[in-house]
Amino acid sequence: MNVLVVEDEPRIASFLTRGLSAHGYRVTWIDRGEDVFARIADTHLVLLDLGLPDIDGLDVLRRLRQAGDRTQVLALTARAEVDDVVTGLNLGADDYLVKPFAFDELLARVRARERTQHASTGPSTALRFGDVSVDLVERTVQVSGTDVRLTEREFDLLRTFIDAQGEVLTRSQLLKAVWGLGFDPGTNVVEVYVGYLRKRLGAERIRTVRGRGYRLALTPPD
Repeated sequence: MNVLVVEDEPRIASFLTRGLSAHGYRVTWIDRGEDVFARIADTHLVLLDLGLPDIDGLDVLRRLRQAGDRTQVLALTARAEVDDVVTGLNLGADDYLVKPFAFDELLARVRARERTQHASTGPSTALRFGDVSVDLVERTVQVSGTDVRLTEREFDLLRTFIDAQGEVLTRSQLLKAVWGLGFDPGTNVVEVYVGYLRKRLGAERIRTVRGRGYRLALTPPD
């Protein structure tokens, strides 16, 4: 996957470029927002700093989307204000990270965007398990014909469960598939997001298998 890093701080850009290159990504670094438009054609993912010196990153994002460009954008921002984050998402950002962030967290987000990229270019654009159906391109979900709205991470978790087709998935497998983590960070993030999915889909659709993990059930029990 070709990644375009748009970052004016050389230290951060070097950190991102070296780290992603070490994991097999083809990385190009530019430090000006205006240069994005000349580079976007061969890009699969843009890591876009919102605090650029020549043009605001939100303006770059706005212009890309107004031109009909749907290249995935992961916004990087030191702005902790909620309004900036919401504006970026409303303009079409696919995800965001607030600086400072750990590289492992960035890598997990990049891998999630890569899975979405593969889904949109692969031969199959839909998955189904029982009465739960997922459109991989539109990233929409239906349960018994009713639309269910999920966050990006909830969607990735549900897709992982559907891919398993009812098989039990361990905590380690879920951390690897959804968060890109090859180790257990010692948090309850898996349990929290399983809880979120249960609220969206129905509590009995995701079963806990004691001592092993979780699995998606075909239908809730009577």
